[in-house]
Amino acid sequence: MKKLILILVVAIIIPTAAFAQTGSGIGIKGGLNYNANGKYFESATNTYKNPERNVGYHVGVFGKIGTKLYLKPELIYTKTKSDYDNDSFEMEKLDAPVLVGVKVLGPLSVFAGPAFQYILDTEYNTITINDIKEDFSVGLNFGVGLNFNNIGIDVRYERGFKENEAKVINNNINPNEATLDTRPDQLILSLSIML
Repeated sequence: MKKLILILVVAIIIPTAAFAQTGSGIGIKGGLNYNANGKYFESATNTYKNPERNVGYHVGVFGKIGTKLYLKPELIYTKTKSDYDNDSFEMEKLDAPVLVGVKVLGPLSVFAGPAFQYILDTEYNTITINDIKEDFSVGLNFGVGLNFNNIGIDVRYERGFKENEAKVINNNINPNEATLDTRPDQLILSLSIML
């Protein structure tokens, strides 16, 4: 795991440093996530529980290559929470979006790109999560940003491409009869500082 993190950090820093003379650089960022994961399903009772959205947070680093048309790889630690009736599902993950953006008017830019995620940890209040189908998954980020010199703010939407189910274990439920979709569905507000 430490090797994966190191590889991702190097993959952001080295290309960015190589193009530093073109107004590119590296920076730090953080902010809030308004998140909900997928549905909780019990096949024995054929019932679905839809999640209620909650606020989470994220912190990380990014690189930016280019000015008017730019590439922006990021490495972000994210913590999210979704409520299902009286239970809560919490997830910690590493996100690695690779965004392509274009400056459209003054400080305003638009961007989009794939977001690779690695799930670090999950917890569902009183219930044990057995196996998440995929620790690695891919989604999509797209949004708008405002940049004023070295300070930036952006709003984006993230959604996983496919369901990523986890089997749920509980004294009253057969693990083959209950699943939880861990796919992210979130609005993300970030503040960034170019170093």
